[in-house]
Order: sequence, then C-alpha cells, then structure tokens
Amino acid sequence: MPERNNKRRAERRRGPANAGRGARPAKKSTPGRFEEALTIARQSGLLEGARTRILRGRMPKALVERAKARSGADSDTQLIEVALANLAVADEYPAWLLSQTGTVSEDLDLEF
Repeated sequence: MPERNNKRRAERRRGPANAGRGARPAKKSTPGRFEEALTIARQSGLLEGARTRILRGRMPKALVERAKARSGADSDTQLIEVALANLAVADEYPAWLLSQTGTVSEDLDLEF
C-alpha cells in the first residue's frame, strides 16, 4: 500500500507517467508589471543558478487563486517566483521603465 501512495504522489508532482519527462504546459503570458518584474530580476541575474531553495507555507485558497489569476502564474512555484521578483526589484522598476525610453523602433506601426 505505501508503494501505491508514493506512486500517486509522484504522478501528482510530475503528471502521468506517459506525459513525457520534462514536458511542461505552455506558459501563459504574465500581465504587465509582473512580467516586467521578472524581466528586471532576470537582467539583474536574480533568476540565474540552480534552484536549490525550497519555500513552503500554508495560504488561504482564495488568496492563492486570486494571486494566480491576477499574475498569470500557472503553478505555485511560478506564483512565488513572480511575487519574490516583484518584491526584490520593486525599487528598481521606475528607473528600469525610464530606461526603456526610445527602445521602440520608430518604424513600428502603432495603428493610430
């Protein structure tokens, strides 16, 4: 019986055995400021390196679901990454946004 429970836990973590190793669902687009926070974190080198740190916590279901819906995160891990990136680079956002001035090509048709 314990062997069967371990198999079920593993399937919940990875998906069914025939789903293919390493296969991930397509990532949803993370809306505006959350994507920008991840971009700043990536450019700052904060998302580099091995993922060795484990964070855990019990949260109200409604809070997690609302945060996932608002951020576009597909998983709890992605939600935590977006939240941490947002906190880590919050003070850098205005400077980064201003640094983007002039980065759009003048040839881009904005349809207005």
